[in-house]
Amino acid sequence: MLPDRFALQPAGSTRAATTAIAALLPDHDQGFRALLARALAEAPDLAVAAARIDAARAGLREAGAALLPQVDASGQAAQQRISAAQFGGLPGSIRIDPTQGRFSTSVDARWDPDLFGRLRVARRASAARLDAANADAAAVRLALITDLASAVTDLRTIDRRSALLTDDLAEAASFSALTRQRAHAGLAAEADLVPALALEEHVRSRLAGLAAERAGVLGRLVTLTGLPATTVLADLAKDDRDAAFAPPLAQPLAISTAALLERPDVRAAERRLAAADAEIAAIAAERYPRFDLTAGLGLIALALGDLFTEQAVIGSVGASLSAPLLDFGRIGARLRQREAAGAEAFATYRKTVFVALGETEAALGSLAAAARSASALNRQAALDRDSADLAEARYRQGLIGFLDVIKARRASLTSRELALVGDADVQRRRIALYRAAGGTSTVPARSASLR
Repeated sequence: MLPDRFALQPAGSTRAATTAIAALLPDHDQGFRALLARALAEAPDLAVAAARIDAARAGLREAGAALLPQVDASGQAAQQRISAAQFGGLPGSIRIDPTQGRFSTSVDARWDPDLFGRLRVARRASAARLDAANADAAAVRLALITDLASAVTDLRTIDRRSALLTDDLAEAASFSALTRQRAHAGLAAEADLVPALALEEHVRSRLAGLAAERAGVLGRLVTLTGLPATTVLADLAKDDRDAAFAPPLAQPLAISTAALLERPDVRAAERRLAAADAEIAAIAAERYPRFDLTAGLGLIALALGDLFTEQAVIGSVGASLSAPLLDFGRIGARLRQREAAGAEAFATYRKTVFVALGETEAALGSLAAAARSASALNRQAALDRDSADLAEARYRQGLIGFLDVIKARRASLTSRELALVGDADVQRRRIALYRAAGGTSTVPARSASLR
């Protein structure tokens, strides 16, 4: 089903170890680590997943208990009043006590030896459901980690862009003041002040837009972590705003296609397919006879004082055999339902595998492209900054007009912002690859749910 290697795997890549996969996350960011630790303990989505695991584990215990004997204890005390008239005419020498009592206690056992495996395959289905619930929890955990990493990356990027714009705003304000002084001194035209002020207001509007974006990202972090905004901000303050971008990888990663089968969502789909197969076998086993063993031991007496005597002891041992004789297709209909569910589970599993394959191909290709783009954007930003400095120097020498200076400064500001966005895009693509590859989360082996 899976190819030998990914088509978009970079040349010269090496097999990805768990430590290399983990390096795709911004783990060097103290704020991210602090928020992640809190989120893994407090996030509502993980609490939901844990509750589902508990429910599946209880179902497995119930299925396992069905293989063991069922032992019941009971006790009874009754008293009734009868009339001698109900016996017809009795000789005068025979007297009947109109008040009679009955006291009994017993312990009864019933066991199905499961000769045809109906209960065993039902337990196997429950075990597979528990495995699927564990895999679902791992998938939720993976989604939480990557969503949180992306949100922290977005917030750090906004902070870096805001810092850049704040510095540029100070420069623009200084430039406007200088232009005003030059205009008053007759060294520059009054018209030159208008584009300088326009640049200043342009930077202010960009800062206001980033503040709105930051509020949205902060709301995402509150939702993901289940923490108040003040706590989120306090954790994020543990690191500087430059810490969000991980250092480049020493060499490209090569992810094995077979490793995708251990992705939590793929694992969950495979375990649901196994559960569906076991449920088909359990329904099919209902066509075979059912054999039950029963045993009982008790005490019975007409007077409470005689209950614990040797004469009051009773007991029984028995066996029963039952089989469907004429059910008018009920079992067959249920079997066809489970077979259809099994076909659906197989189709879902196959789809999930190819979704994982497609996501990983896309993540590998987009990461390589984003890295090339970010490198070019950073080179462009450096060149545009030099160009802006050169334009300002030439303006002071009277070689170019003021509008050329404003255009150069705007181009420099835009390219530096784009360089920051490009660096952030590389980090987001790395996070996407971490998620597509299944991260480093471990899913319990299926044998664990059979213990």
